Amino acid sequence: MTIKLGIVDCDTSHVVAFTQRLHHVDVAEDHWVDGAKVVAAVPLPTLITPERVGPFVEKLRGYGIEILEKPEQLIGKIDAVLVESNDGQVHRERAMPFIEAGIPTWIDKPFACSTKDAIALVEAAQKRNVPLLSASSLRFDVTVQDVKNRREELGAVHGVDAFSPASQHERNPGFFHYGVHAVEIMYSLMGVGCRRVRCVRTEGTDVAVGEWQDGRIGTVRGIRSGSKQTGFTAVTEKQVITTRASGYGYRELLKQLVKMFETKQSPLSGQELIEPVAFQEAALVSMDRGGAPVDLKEVGLPG
Repeated sequence: MTIKLGIVDCDTSHVVAFTQRLHHVDVAEDHWVDGAKVVAAVPLPTLITPERVGPFVEKLRGYGIEILEKPEQLIGKIDAVLVESNDGQVHRERAMPFIEAGIPTWIDKPFACSTKDAIALVEAAQKRNVPLLSASSLRFDVTVQDVKNRREELGAVHGVDAFSPASQHERNPGFFHYGVHAVEIMYSLMGVGCRRVRCVRTEGTDVAVGEWQDGRIGTVRGIRSGSKQTGFTAVTEKQVITTRASGYGYRELLKQLVKMFETKQSPLSGQELIEPVAFQEAALVSMDRGGAPVDLKEVGLPG
């Protein structure tokens, strides 16, 4: 059975990229993903990239996607929902009606722009036993998964230095807008357990240093000047690995999404969804304090 998906918000290129891979159109065959199709989409107002909505909607129409006026019109037509707004501040509002209706929910990055919203979304999903996932596609990139899959060969990860472009927008402050990609790479390899963050900002770069409870260090470099690439260096027990993203992140992410919709089990725990948001919020506070360390508990991380 093919899973029927609905899209909410159309201000990101992901709505087109995901549809191409799921529908096997306008993309190379090695990027195709089976098991789900987009059947309908709801374009809503956006404060980030309003000029992109029209062209993306027309592209979706060309792929045979039904365009609806209101999110509630999706309920009854779909098996799962993709909340796609670029604006992390609206994700809680957009996703909650679907979670409350028991519909498996994907929320594009950033999951939320506050730890408070992230906790509310996770608690609502857990209360209703609704599968919930949010991630950068880079969390599941083949280069990241390769390090994780070679754990027996490489040994434990002792530290990660991740980097990505980090353009800014006031609606998604600090790392929330685009630096989230590097944050997600770091968390995929390091796992949860960060206790505090310190962050230095200049015009061209943001650098956040996280201290884990077990003494490990993870760093995130958000790039606005110089070569704007995405990748990481992982220091493992037996090797130091440096690599750039593969270009297959969307494919690998969509595989995880389809699997979650089929099994009703998210690949990430509630803690794995919440803590990266707390890291980004604490980094933002640290920026405002001139690089002073900020405990993740200060921004509301439980535990």
